[in-house]
Amino acid sequence: MNTLSTPNPVRQIVISHLLKMKSKVLIASLSLVGIILTEVLTPWPLKIIFDYILLNKPLPDFLGYLDPVLQSGTWEALVILSCSIAGIALLNGSFSYFQTYMTARVGHELVYSLRRELFSHLQQLPLSFHTRSRTGELLSRVSDDTSILKDVFTEWTLTLFANLLTVLSMMTIMLWLNWQLSLVVLANIPVLFFCLYILNKKIKAIVNRQRNQEGKMATQVSEVLSSITLVQVFGREEYEDDLFEAQSAKNREEGIRTARTTAAVSKLVILISAVGKAATVLFGAFFVLNNSMTPGDLLIFVSYVSSLFKPLRQMARLSAKFSRAFVSARRISDILSIRPNILDQPNAINAENFQGDIQFQDVSFGYASQAPVLHHLSFHVLPGQRIAIVGASGAGKSTTINLLLRLYEAQQGSILIDGRDIHAYTRESLRREIGIVLQDTILTGASIRENISYGKPQATVEEVEAAAKLALAHDFIMELPDQYDTILSERGGTLSGGQRQRICLARAIIKRPSILILDEPTSAVDPLSKALIRETVKQIQQGRTTLFIAHEFCEMEQFDQILVFKDGRIVEHGPHHDLMKLNGHYCELVNA
Repeated sequence: MNTLSTPNPVRQIVISHLLKMKSKVLIASLSLVGIILTEVLTPWPLKIIFDYILLNKPLPDFLGYLDPVLQSGTWEALVILSCSIAGIALLNGSFSYFQTYMTARVGHELVYSLRRELFSHLQQLPLSFHTRSRTGELLSRVSDDTSILKDVFTEWTLTLFANLLTVLSMMTIMLWLNWQLSLVVLANIPVLFFCLYILNKKIKAIVNRQRNQEGKMATQVSEVLSSITLVQVFGREEYEDDLFEAQSAKNREEGIRTARTTAAVSKLVILISAVGKAATVLFGAFFVLNNSMTPGDLLIFVSYVSSLFKPLRQMARLSAKFSRAFVSARRISDILSIRPNILDQPNAINAENFQGDIQFQDVSFGYASQAPVLHHLSFHVLPGQRIAIVGASGAGKSTTINLLLRLYEAQQGSILIDGRDIHAYTRESLRREIGIVLQDTILTGASIRENISYGKPQATVEEVEAAAKLALAHDFIMELPDQYDTILSERGGTLSGGQRQRICLARAIIKRPSILILDEPTSAVDPLSKALIRETVKQIQQGRTTLFIAHEFCEMEQFDQILVFKDGRIVEHGPHHDLMKLNGHYCELVNA
């Protein structure tokens, strides 16, 4: 697994998404421009009423187009200007509606794209990544972190731009009306941004700890619920309660710190806004008394100062959200930056109808940062042979199968199927040609029909039932309330171990695989189910190359060859009777 120093993948996805939805982004942007214009225009009808109707001052040249309105009569002009106030508010509300709707739509589409990309990427990552990762932590990144990005990135790209433009527009008009009073207003802004910078650094650190804590909580919940039988059998409910309470308490404290700091940011903006408004009224009144500006100009200043700190408050809240989003984006980027090391070659071909000739040639393998698991492994399986793989736990049996399926890559040597290196085949087609039944029965919370056809999604009803009959599962399925449409609980918990295993056998059978791998499917079932499963295995392995990882040593005479693993090496191989005569490691395993 390699981490490449590529550009931020989350940023690339966001930009690509915004480009695809450019028409909606354009509508939202135009709506924001409309909001800005209406907010800038809001105090002007009042200025005109105060200065040019109540105080009867002459209209300046830049407002000459309003002369017909004022000439129509005082009351008529007041009605028209009052209606304009309502009209501006109506336009502002309309623009706000379109901006909110389009922004929300872009945001939901964004989280859809992010989750789809992240989920797809997680499935492509090698098994070595998933064995080291915690399911709850990954779930938190797919669900929670993407939602946080949805709430912020669309606002950050549109609302922040609008707020900045609003502030610049208002400051430009204030500088034009009276630059001295504008400097009084501007004096507060550097203080505000300095305080925001300090507080947001603190928020980012707190949020980082909080998100990590939430990932740990999600992991614990996932682990406890997936192993609830173990928890209850050992009476560990109180222990798990205490552990979750401790984790939850840490998250609560971090959440309180975040809320306190975010509240401090908001109140800081309100305080500085009040100080700025008071200073504006004080110095503005002085300029009015000295005839340096009109009362209407002061009214615009007071209105703009109130409106000016509104977008600043929004930017303060947005900066706190952005701090949280920055942490979430980094967590998602950490996953998306990982590149799988198991890739198809450019000229890889589709595997079809294997003969089942398997060769391991001087294969060595070790997990990252660990001692080698397999040492110079070499063996040859002829088409149609039935091979048993035996050995103590940790001897390398499952690792050998994982290498054959390309769940891991051999670090030395080569693996051939039908005389061709497995890297010459696409991974999907290679795994499609190999059927596998694991010792641990893994079923999904879907119908029995969907579970069986998981090995062949396009399978017909007849094919599903034929596979179930061959796996000796059809009879018990027909006794269920909804038969093949019966929805299973998570991991098939409503079925017995033998029933689950027979459905898993049907799932492997329906693929009609060229090579069949069985990881002791009878080791955890009752004697009756064991007999049924063994009978099924005898039928389905006919004409197929079969690799059987054996944990029990009954009926070993049926295998053409037995590979005896010890410490990552094949120390003995041959038929059962020959190995027993050697009185070596295989004989020790049988006797044990």
